[in-house]
Amino acid sequence: MQFPVEIVQLLASPVHRYDGRPKDGPAPFDGPETHESVEVRAGLGIVGDRFFGQRAHRQEAVTLFAIESLEAVAAELGTAELDVARTRRNIILRGYPVDDLRGSRFRLGEVEFAAHRPANPCAWMDEQLAPGAFRALRTRGGMRCEPLTDGVLQLGPSTLELLS
Repeated sequence: MQFPVEIVQLLASPVHRYDGRPKDGPAPFDGPETHESVEVRAGLGIVGDRFFGQRAHRQEAVTLFAIESLEAVAAELGTAELDVARTRRNIILRGYPVDDLRGSRFRLGEVEFAAHRPANPCAWMDEQLAPGAFRALRTRGGMRCEPLTDGVLQLGPSTLELLS
């Protein structure tokens, strides 16, 4: 089955900014973290990202998130629009319930992925998004995925195809 989706944000950062205690604030970084396009490599992740090629993260090198989840959290918390880049997820989609992908193989654009496990939120979400966001994002924090093929993803309209 194929579903029309929109890739609304792509994040690749060489720095793990949410390290330590949230009250101390994120680690500084002086470069661009969101991109118009990203290169994905099979078994390695997104070129230039902090988890690229790290052995311990092979099956979870890429995180996928549905913007609708963040919009629902903002509505529940009664806050203005939340900055999706602060979730630190790599690929932000509109148009598909990403959290339903667990255990699936799928193709996004030209890249095949295996969705292995949820990308559970952390306490940083209360600090970076809004008080209560950590709890509100439970069960809808996105998926940790393994790239199975090489390819390029870019912002804009795309297709998500379920393979298994």
